[in-house]
Amino acid sequence: MRKRANDGSREDDAALFRDAVRDATPLRSPARVQPEAKSPPLPVQSLLDVHDALAESLTGPLPVDPSIETGEELFYLRDGLGRNVLHKLRRGHWVVQDAVDLHGSNRDEARSLLAEFLSDCLKRGLRCVRVIHGKGLRSPKREPVLKGKVRQWLAQRDEVLAFCQAPTNQGGSGALLVLLRA
Repeated sequence: MRKRANDGSREDDAALFRDAVRDATPLRSPARVQPEAKSPPLPVQSLLDVHDALAESLTGPLPVDPSIETGEELFYLRDGLGRNVLHKLRRGHWVVQDAVDLHGSNRDEARSLLAEFLSDCLKRGLRCVRVIHGKGLRSPKREPVLKGKVRQWLAQRDEVLAFCQAPTNQGGSGALLVLLRA
């Protein structure tokens, strides 16, 4: 290899490099499969709910949710627990670790899905979950059929310590945050 004088010329550097690699043969690029870019799953029910809400807003006033109007919301606290547990649940003290969506299920299907979901959560050691029962936008008389049923079912389960209405960004009056025993 030749030594070069340090005069800083880029043309000299390029010429020296070409001279140094003139006998080299380029490497073949390996045949690689490019991974397909998977699109995220579409939240179909959420899109349908948004579409319904937009369509309804064009035809008339939106119905007022009775739990908002009266200040009543679904909540439950097992006997013997302090009200601070419910307060912490409402404030997001526990991170929601999983969710079940009961939209489109009839009562029997919903009860079975909920029981399986809660059993699975216990096996996995989860503490805080979300149960989406829906707001009843597609129900007869536009009343939430599953809302009251889910409340009864959860209150009957030994593993349920508390539940409350989910924050607006997690389903609002169409979902519950549920705290399970450790």
